Amino acid sequence: MASADAQIRRSIFSVQRFRQYYIGQCLSLLGDGFRLLAIPLLVFRLSHSALSTGVAYLCEIAPFALFSVVAGSLADRLNRRAVMLVSNAVRCAMMLGFAALYALHILTVTDIYAGLVVVAIAAALFLGGQTSSIPFLLGKERGTEASAALGGAENFANLVTPIIGGALFALFGALPALLITAAGYFASMISLWRVPSLGPDAASGLPSHREILSDIRTGFSLLFGDRAMRALAFAGLIINMLGFGAYAILVPFLKRDFGASDRDVGIFFGISAADAICGSILSAKFATRWVFGRALTTAYVIDAVIFLPVVVTRNMWVAGVFWAITNAVVQFEISQIIGFRLRIIREEYVGRVFGAVRLFVLCGIPLAAVGFGYAADHWGARLAMGISALGYLLVALFVCAIPAIRAETR
Repeated sequence: MASADAQIRRSIFSVQRFRQYYIGQCLSLLGDGFRLLAIPLLVFRLSHSALSTGVAYLCEIAPFALFSVVAGSLADRLNRRAVMLVSNAVRCAMMLGFAALYALHILTVTDIYAGLVVVAIAAALFLGGQTSSIPFLLGKERGTEASAALGGAENFANLVTPIIGGALFALFGALPALLITAAGYFASMISLWRVPSLGPDAASGLPSHREILSDIRTGFSLLFGDRAMRALAFAGLIINMLGFGAYAILVPFLKRDFGASDRDVGIFFGISAADAICGSILSAKFATRWVFGRALTTAYVIDAVIFLPVVVTRNMWVAGVFWAITNAVVQFEISQIIGFRLRIIREEYVGRVFGAVRLFVLCGIPLAAVGFGYAADHWGARLAMGISALGYLLVALFVCAIPAIRAETR
């Protein structure tokens, strides 16, 4: 028992194959970071429309959510390392395609929309393999720590890339950011290639359409068969609609209501990511020290209250500080929820259940992104942000009243 406890206390980075896997994830996340800044700025520059930026998010989120259930099935059945390598190769090629069209001055918003659909499908495959690999590499009990570490890497990438990308975009346009995005995906492929295996132990091969449908049914059955996971899924559906709706109009909000430059937008994103890193560290440090339900509901309320100043302040940097603090709390929430799911789902079903979760909690985001974009164009981005803030506060208070979440101790 003592040796087992000592093993649990060891850092997750003491496992060599996880270290190499983590490096690959970090490089891929650097690519994501540049893309998440460059694409909204590029779409807004080409269209001057908040609705268009909302549609861009729709083109990413809708295919990602829909394909997640298929990706979950594939992650449980195929060689995850190979799936993740192929997905990053596709994303790298698409970013190079954007860069070529931009350099030739023929890139259109429609081209971006079409390319984002392909990128989203590849991202679903990659993330399906990523989540399912954690129990294989570390064991299911360390899921919260691994998720927090990956969240910290994502937010570090989001700290570095917006500042650099915003400056590059302001000085040279989108081309450098697009090329660096492609380079990040390519470097990730090289790193992941060096990982011996990400599971499963025995890949069963490409599933038939009947097997995929059966896997999807199994994923949803396991998700909705557990009271806590079911309640969290419904809460996540509404919270994601409000949160991503606000995120979809963040660039127009900063530019129209605060007169932000491209460089200012990059710095704003960087400040947000800095606090999110703190949230990841906090979640990893207290991964198993706090009762899950109590910690999560408390975080929801804190998150909702802290977001309110973003809506009312007239100073962009005050808004940036409070937006950043909410990002820290959100990262804590995400790590806790992922770790909880990994603890209670059998390893061989992780991909299927997480695929079902992603489809369900993300299915409302496309409508929210377009709706918030429409509201921002017609009634102002600040009003749309206010709707998000008020809605989130009401949902957070309601979640606290749900015993299946508040009293969860697993």
